[in-house]
Amino acid sequence: MVDMVDNISVWRRFDYILFGATIVLVVFGILMIASATQDAIDPDLISRVPDQINFATISIFVTVILAFIDYRLLGGISPWLYAVMIILLAMVLFFGVEGDGGAQRWLNLGIRIQPSEIGKIILIITLSQHLAERYQNLDKLSAVFRSLAHVAVPAALIFIQPDLGTTIVFLVIWAVLVWSAGFRLRHIALLGTVALLLLPIAFTQLEPYQVSRITTFINPESDPDAFFNIRQALISIGSGGPFGKGYGVGSQNTGRFLRVRHTDFIFSVIAHEFGMAGGVTVLGLITLILMRILRGARQASDALGSMICYGVAGMIFFQTVVSVGMNLALLPVTGLTLPFVSSGGTSLLFTMVGVGLVQSVIVRRRRTEF
Repeated sequence: MVDMVDNISVWRRFDYILFGATIVLVVFGILMIASATQDAIDPDLISRVPDQINFATISIFVTVILAFIDYRLLGGISPWLYAVMIILLAMVLFFGVEGDGGAQRWLNLGIRIQPSEIGKIILIITLSQHLAERYQNLDKLSAVFRSLAHVAVPAALIFIQPDLGTTIVFLVIWAVLVWSAGFRLRHIALLGTVALLLLPIAFTQLEPYQVSRITTFINPESDPDAFFNIRQALISIGSGGPFGKGYGVGSQNTGRFLRVRHTDFIFSVIAHEFGMAGGVTVLGLITLILMRILRGARQASDALGSMICYGVAGMIFFQTVVSVGMNLALLPVTGLTLPFVSSGGTSLLFTMVGVGLVQSVIVRRRRTEF
């Protein structure tokens, strides 16, 4: 039975620290996108800032509205949400439009949306509901494989777009949720072995540019042109020093040595213009957000709420690690954006939808103390 929470209780239990930290990052992200696209002549780049402002405004309202909506209502319609996710991802294969790099990942429905970003949040809701309904049977291997089948269909549709980075995010969300639901170590070992055996097969299905990213990471000298932007990112970060070159004046940014600096490599722009202090501050704010989300997971009134929080935290954490890692040449380039900061309207909106779901869990918590 779904408990009703009055408006006064929502505002009293609302996590203002979590909300404030996300707003600070979103506003800072808009400022960094403005710096990264200054003096642009490409219409797409010129529109990035106003588009991000529009999506940010919508995102803030959506986050607050979701706090008033009981997350268990969304769990109750999870089969319909799952169907919507599959339909949107399938539509990309037939009606998708190409974006940066030639990948077919977007739909033009009057505005351009990226269904895979929507799918991340839908997967968190539907898989959390799936596991909550089978909470007592998760020690059985059959239940684990059913949960894997739940994520396999959308992950496969994303993989063939092609979008390897988001495919991995879907698998990470699955791993986080199944672990939080009570995964068994022997099952982890078994599935890990199966994954290693299937890895060579998956590698043969990658697009040439995806293979190039991996081989360039392993051996930078194999493709100097592909390694160019990684080298520029390292130069940008290294030249920033403790406090950076200053907002909007970094030569790596203004000289356009750094490519896709408004999306994939925005962390390099931050470190270049605000130095180590700026980079650490951004990571500190994301850490604060993760801590507040995990706090919400521990205080959740039921397994569904707890797993929704863990899923959102896992998504934000993984994307942050990969985004920063590829800027530092510690991980291959995947195209994953820095949450709350990088340019991308659909990505920002549905990351904030995730935060809104967490707020819905938090305001309906049963315990206020640990």
